[in-house]
Amino acid sequence: MAGSSSIRPSHARHRLTSGLCAAGIAAALALAGCSGYSSSDSQSASSRGGDIAGPAPAEQGAAPPQAGAGPDQAGAAPPQGKDTAAQAPHLGVDQRSIVYTGSITVRVEDVGTAAARVTGIVTGAGGFVGGDKRSSSGKDEPSDATLTLRVPAAKFAAVVDQVAQLGEEEQRGIDTEDVTEQTVDLQARIATQQARVASGRKLLAQAKSLEDLVMLEREVATRESDLASLQAKQRRLADLTALSTITVVLLDPESSAKSDDEPSGFVAGLRKGWTGLLASLGVVATVLGWVLPWLLILGVPAWIGVHFVRRRRRLRPAVATAGPAETP
Repeated sequence: MAGSSSIRPSHARHRLTSGLCAAGIAAALALAGCSGYSSSDSQSASSRGGDIAGPAPAEQGAAPPQAGAGPDQAGAAPPQGKDTAAQAPHLGVDQRSIVYTGSITVRVEDVGTAAARVTGIVTGAGGFVGGDKRSSSGKDEPSDATLTLRVPAAKFAAVVDQVAQLGEEEQRGIDTEDVTEQTVDLQARIATQQARVASGRKLLAQAKSLEDLVMLEREVATRESDLASLQAKQRRLADLTALSTITVVLLDPESSAKSDDEPSGFVAGLRKGWTGLLASLGVVATVLGWVLPWLLILGVPAWIGVHFVRRRRRLRPAVATAGPAETP
C-alpha cells in the first residue's frame, strides 16, 4: 500500500506537468496559427487577384497593401493616401481634360456672306462667336474678316471641316493641351481649402475674447479668398476644356494672306534700316514744316527789333564823346 501510494503522486505530478506543457504548446500554436492565417490569407488574396474580379465590399476599406504584395493586388484598388494627380496618366482619352485650339484661313468669293455662314455653323453646333473683326481696302464690302469661335469640344473637328468647305483652304493649325493633372490638382486643393474654411468658421463660432475673434475673422477671410481664387481657376479651366477656340480668317480673292514669317539676313536688315532712315527724315521734315510758319511770323519782327537795339547802342557812345569837346 505504501509503495502504491508513493507512485500515485509521482504519476499525478507527471500528468500535471504534461498537461501544462501541452497547454503552453497549444497556446503557442494558436498564436502562430493566427498570424500565419492572416499572412496566408493576404497571400491567397494576392494569388486569387487574377481569378476574382474585385475585392469584397468589406475589404475595400482595408489598409493599403504592404510592400511586396503582388501586382494583381496592387492593381485591384489604388492605395489610399496617394496623390490622385499621379494617377491622371492612367485615365482613358475620353476621361482626360484636353484644351483644343485651332486656326484656319479660307479664301472665299464674298467675305460678308461667308462670315454669316460661319456664324450659322457655330450656332448650329451649340457655340457662339466670341470675336468678329473685319477690314476693307477702300471698297464697300470687307476684304478680310477674323472671327473667334467658341464651340463644344466634341464638335471641334466637325466645325473646322465645315468652315474649310466655304472656299479654298490656305492654312490650318490645330493644337492640344492636356490639363488633366491641373484639373485633378485643383479639385484636391479646393477640397482641402474648403475643409480649412469650415474649421476656421467652427473656431470663429467658439471664440470667447475680442482678440481671438479679430484674429480668427482675419484668418477665415484669408482662407475664403484663397478658396475663391482656386474656384475661379477651376471655372476658367472648365471653360477652356468645355469650349474649344477656333480662329477663322476669311480673305477675298484679291487680298493677300497675312504672313507671320519675316525675312532675315543682311538684305532684310539693310531694307529695314533704309526704311527707318526715310521714316526719320520724314519726321524731321514734318517738324520743320510745322515750325517754319512760326519762324516767319515771330522770327522776322524779333530780328528787326534786335537789329534796331544794337544800332542805338552804337550811336550813344559817339554822341557822348563829341559833347565835352565843344565846351570852352
